[in-house]
Amino acid sequence: MTNFNNLMRTALIIFVRHPELGKVKTRLAKGIGNEKALSVYNLLLGHTRQITIPLNCRKFIYYTDQVIEHDIWTFPGYTKRQQFGEDLGARMSNAFKELFEQGFKRVMIIGSDCYQLQTHVLEQGIDALNDNDVVVGPTFDGGYYLLGCNHYIPELFTDKDWSTDQVATQTISTISQLKLNHSLLEKLHDVDEAADLELNGISL
Repeated sequence: MTNFNNLMRTALIIFVRHPELGKVKTRLAKGIGNEKALSVYNLLLGHTRQITIPLNCRKFIYYTDQVIEHDIWTFPGYTKRQQFGEDLGARMSNAFKELFEQGFKRVMIIGSDCYQLQTHVLEQGIDALNDNDVVVGPTFDGGYYLLGCNHYIPELFTDKDWSTDQVATQTISTISQLKLNHSLLEKLHDVDEAADLELNGISL
């Protein structure tokens, strides 16, 4: 069972976009259209909220664009912030750095693309950081649905081919080069394209 003190010293970053028609799940929209893609994104946001509510760690919603004052994340235990940085790596790096500087001992990040992700997997990630520098939750498409570390490691966020099937491999290579200990969580499917809907049991 996850230690309560570990949870309270842990920050969970959730990267999200505001659910706007034509601006979310654009790869998915190519196969099913913008309106259905928006519906799927709202489903994913709701799932992400549901699985993170039970965690007693601090939760930080980082918006790609402006912070939204009233939405599903207007809920006790969630703090809203703005992403900043020139690319995804820089935005993640800045979020991790900000929270470690606040005094958190473990920081993990997820997005809202993984319908298979569950609360117990997040707890496994937190527990893994007791004995490992880094924890990675890989996806079947070569990316990752979760990344966590117990100190700030800027190299995790540089020189990566973001949004490709090389991200997880490149990240693990960086971990090895730095001679850090790491743990791998179970591999899951995320939702990026129309074919992923059936794999995740999502029907429209």
